[in-house]
Amino acid sequence: MERSPDTVRLIDYLSKFVTEERLKTFDKVLDCRTRYITVVLEDLYQPHNASAVLRSCDCFGIQDVHIVENRNTYSINPDVTLGSNKWLSLKKYNRKESNTLEAYRSLRNRGYRIIATTPHTEDTTLEGFDLDRGKLALVFGTELEGLSEIAIQEADEYMRIPMFGFTESFNISVSAAIILYHLSNRLRNSTIPWELTQKEKTELKLTWLKRSIKKSDNLVREFLAREG
Repeated sequence: MERSPDTVRLIDYLSKFVTEERLKTFDKVLDCRTRYITVVLEDLYQPHNASAVLRSCDCFGIQDVHIVENRNTYSINPDVTLGSNKWLSLKKYNRKESNTLEAYRSLRNRGYRIIATTPHTEDTTLEGFDLDRGKLALVFGTELEGLSEIAIQEADEYMRIPMFGFTESFNISVSAAIILYHLSNRLRNSTIPWELTQKEKTELKLTWLKRSIKKSDNLVREFLAREG
């Protein structure tokens, strides 16, 4: 969708059906959104944890979440997301024999390096991770088994959170929140161009307006008929 006069007029038209406060919130949130960091969830099966990750993504300004469904179907717990999934761009991979590889191919084609969040002989700690090398896709695995073997083998880099207790790992939703907080804070305090383009902001604002207004499809059809 280009930032065409028709798109701008449609946004102006739909804006009449939401409050001024909501519009200001849209603009404020859009200024903080990023696609420099994205998240990949491989085969999560507990709705509570999966939904908690979505909520963290929204809170830390991560716009895109990629959902890999090999054995488990991803489901959302609305009591945990509190509607945060409505503001995110979710992409599911569930049609291939190896949906993990399909997700990796898609992300690499868009310039992302694949970061497996798992201990590895070539890993780096969260504090030592290099943000400047380019866009990154953080890959998180199932609650009990972690990432699949292929997800680990085909990753570009590896990251771990230092652990100092008896327990071997954090809950996945906790791991995601810690990593996203740390990296998003570093990103916003860097000189890396992490913001969305104006075109991306326009596209998202229109999407959010449609999701915020009851029967928005009818309003869009009325607008297009009138403009046509």
